Amino acid sequence: MPTARSVALEAIRRVIDARAYSNLVVPGLLRRSGLDERDRAFAAELAYGTLRRRISIDHAIEARASRPIGRMTSGVRNALRLGAYQIAFTSVPPHAAVGETVGLVGPRERGFVNAVLRHIAASPPEPAGGDDDEAVSLRTGLAAWAVRELRVELGGETEAAAAAFAEHAGLCIRANSPRVGVDTLIEALRGDGRDPRPSPIDPDCVLLDGGDPTTLPGFREGWFAIQDHASAFVVRVLDPRPGERIADVCAAPGGKALHAAAIAGSLGRVVAADRSERRVGLIRREAGRLGLAPWLVVHDATQPALAGGFDRVLVDAPCSGIGSARRRPELLWRVEAERLTSFAGRQLRLLEAAADLVRPGGRLVYSVCTFPRAETEAVCEALLRLRNDLRPLATPGPDGTSERHRLWPHRHGSDGMFVAAFDRSSALVAAG
Repeated sequence: MPTARSVALEAIRRVIDARAYSNLVVPGLLRRSGLDERDRAFAAELAYGTLRRRISIDHAIEARASRPIGRMTSGVRNALRLGAYQIAFTSVPPHAAVGETVGLVGPRERGFVNAVLRHIAASPPEPAGGDDDEAVSLRTGLAAWAVRELRVELGGETEAAAAAFAEHAGLCIRANSPRVGVDTLIEALRGDGRDPRPSPIDPDCVLLDGGDPTTLPGFREGWFAIQDHASAFVVRVLDPRPGERIADVCAAPGGKALHAAAIAGSLGRVVAADRSERRVGLIRREAGRLGLAPWLVVHDATQPALAGGFDRVLVDAPCSGIGSARRRPELLWRVEAERLTSFAGRQLRLLEAAADLVRPGGRLVYSVCTFPRAETEAVCEALLRLRNDLRPLATPGPDGTSERHRLWPHRHGSDGMFVAAFDRSSALVAAG
C-alpha cells in the first residue's frame, strides 16, 4: 500500500532522474495513490519541497556522507534527499523522518541512509552566509548561474527575486469573458467559501490561495481558464480586437491563444499552432470546455504553415522557463547555462519567420517566461538588426509604458515574464 513518503519518493525519482515535469507527475501519482486527502497533501509537500530545496539538500548530504552523491545509487540519493528535507525544512520529528525514510530503501542500503540522516539530524544545515552567487543559491534554491543573471537586471533585489521564484505559487484563474464576467465569477467563488482577490495585473484574472481548480464553481461550464496573470498580460500587449486575424505560432497548451479568441470574438479569426499534434490536442480540448473555436494548425513555427496578412502575431517561444519555477520547482536547477545559446538561436529563428506573417502596420509580440539577457534583450536586439521593417512599440504595463516589460514574482506576485512588442512598418515593407 503506498504511503505519502513512498509516493513523494517516486515523484522525486521521476523528476530528477527521468527529467519528468513535476506539475504533471505529482498530481498524476496522487490521483492514483489511494491516499486520503491529508496524506495526499503531505506527499505533495514532500515532493515539491524536496525539489525546491534540492541544491541546499545536496550540499548538506555531500558534507556529511562518506562518498559523493554522484557515486550513490539513485534510490539512495533520492531517499536521502527526501529524509534531509523533512529534517531541515519541516516540523516532522527527526526520529520519524529518519526511520520512515530508511524503510523506503533496500536492506543493503539502510545502514548507509540511516547513518547519513542521523548525522544531518545531529547537525542540521545552517543557512549559508555571504552575498555571493553560491551563497544566495544555497539559501534560495536557484542555480548560481541564474542568480548571477538576476544581478544583471535587479542588483540589490537579487535575493528577494530568487527567493520568490522558489516560493509555491497560488492559483490564478481568468474569467472567460464570452461566458461570464469577472464580477459574477468572484461572487460565485465567494458563495462557495473561497477567498478570491482581483489581480493587480489583469482585470479578468482572480487570485486564490490554491486548491484543485476543477472543483471550483463554473469549471465544467467553462467560466474560467487556468492562467497566470503574467500570461494574461502577454495577451494585453498583443491587444487583439474583434474582427482581426491573429496567430499564436507556438500556442500549446493554448492559454494565450484562447484568451485572444475570447477577446476577438466571433468576428475575429484566431489561429493556434504548435509543432506537436498531441499538444494541439490539448488546445482543442480546452477550447471545447471554454466554448471557443480557434483554427488549429500543426507546424514547425520556424517554417510556418501559414500565409501572411495577420493583424497580430504572438511568439510565446520555448525558453529556459525559470519564470515558471513557482509551479515547476525543478526549473530552479534543471536548466544549464550552456543551453541559453541554443534557446536564443531558436527564439530568433521563430521571430524572423513570424515577422513575415504580420501585415504591414500589424503587431508582433515576443514573450518568454524567463529572465536571462540572452533570451530577452539580446534576442530583441538581434531581431531589430536583422529586420529593418520592424520597430519597437511601446505598450502599457504594470510599471508604466515601455517597449519591453518584465514581470517578477517578488514585485508583481506573478510568474516571471518578459514581453516585447514590435510594429511592422508599412513604409519599410513597401521600400523593401
